[in-house]
Amino acid sequence: MKSLLKSLLLASSLIFTGTVFAEPAAFTQSDFNQLQKDNKSILIEVHAPWCPTCRAQAPVVDLILKKSEYQSIQVLRVDFDSQKDALKILNVSKQSTLIVYKGPKEMGRSTGDTSPASIEKLIQKAL
Repeated sequence: MKSLLKSLLLASSLIFTGTVFAEPAAFTQSDFNQLQKDNKSILIEVHAPWCPTCRAQAPVVDLILKKSEYQSIQVLRVDFDSQKDALKILNVSKQSTLIVYKGPKEMGRSTGDTSPASIEKLIQKAL
């Protein structure tokens, strides 16, 4: 609960400062396959617009990815409500799931995490 509150405070401060975040690319199977084939570092965000945890998670992820060491990570967002086929392929049952890959290999995943420290630790596994 404490980390969720911190993330919400961070998100609200970003809103008031006028910081705008770029949207991740929409997940497509062909893009995902190509990134894996090219041995890229990949972050999959399973997101639902109605999900408060997803809304708290997004600005945390964005801030982490702005760091120079993570510039090579490719981000794909799966819409939890409309991309059920992708959820099956990725073996995901809940929104606010983050999955990291290095090429074809899954390196880690988390669900419902809004802690900047643990999200960054997860993202580092993709490098």
